[in-house]
Parts: sequence; C-alpha cells; structure tokens
Amino acid sequence: MGYSRAVVKGGWCFVSGVTGYDYTTMEMPDDAARQARNCFSTIETVLTDAGFEMADIVRVQYTVTDSRVPDEVAPVLAEVLGQIRPAATMVVAGLIRPEMRIEIEVTAFKG
Repeated sequence: MGYSRAVVKGGWCFVSGVTGYDYTTMEMPDDAARQARNCFSTIETVLTDAGFEMADIVRVQYTVTDSRVPDEVAPVLAEVLGQIRPAATMVVAGLIRPEMRIEIEVTAFKG
C-alpha cells in the first residue's frame, strides 16, 4: 500500500495506525482489550527499533469501531500509558476489516 510503519524526522517519530494482530501468529483476538495490548506491543517494538521508547509518546489517536470499546480497553490504556499521559483523541469509525475493534496511532518526541 506504499506506507511506512514509522517515520523519524529529527526528534519526532510518527507511528502509523496499528491494529490488534498478533504478528507472531497472524491472528486477531476477538476482544478489544487483547487487541489493544497487541497494538501497544507492536508500537513498543517499532519505537524501540527507531531509537525511541514508550515514555517518548506525546500523542495518541485511537480509532474504535463501537462506543462500548473504550470501556473494554480502558484498563489496558491505563496500564500502558497511565504514567506517560499523552494528548489523546478517540474516534468511533469503521476499520478496514470487520474483526478489527481498535487501531492506535502514536507520535513520539525526544527533545
């Protein structure tokens, strides 16, 4: 599709939207919380490969497929980002495949 998983420009790292696949098995869990956990696992790997860490996240955008998903993923978000506290936006919209319940995009900055 002609995109990069992440682009680094100076002190910035822009990570493309990540869905909940477990890339070791190429399976998508049924529940949104496990999908969110998989998203953050992928994001952490991408950031590390780019020379960043989770604590560098300054912005996050969530796209969820249903207004009930935020309640399902809230514990995962608190666990992963609770101390980081990035600026955040959550949008309810359709995703490219019906099994996808959440997509997470982040921007990281090392000043």
